[in-house]
Amino acid sequence: MGQVVHVTDQNFQEEVLNSKIPVIVDFWATWCAPCRMIAPIVEEIAREYDGKVKVCKLDVDSNPNSAITYGVRSIPTLLYFKDGKLMSATIGAVGKSKIVEEIEKLLL
Repeated sequence: MGQVVHVTDQNFQEEVLNSKIPVIVDFWATWCAPCRMIAPIVEEIAREYDGKVKVCKLDVDSNPNSAITYGVRSIPTLLYFKDGKLMSATIGAVGKSKIVEEIEKLLL
């Protein structure tokens, strides 16, 4: 079963940038209602794309450096990485179809 990996500023490089497969990082916070709205979608995608895409969550309150590095100003923001490079982003509580569309581009 695909699990969501909780990343921090300390392990971001290892978990995200050094990943052998594409990575989605969900920048979120506990107080953010739209973040809670998309959480089940993010977990569903982790299961559906298990082995093809790594799905990570990063709490911006506990780990501000990664958010600053990637210019995340509003949450939820999903960043899509491939081979250690930022490929695209979706901002706000977008639907599953939009997230899947971005994932499919990573898998090409």
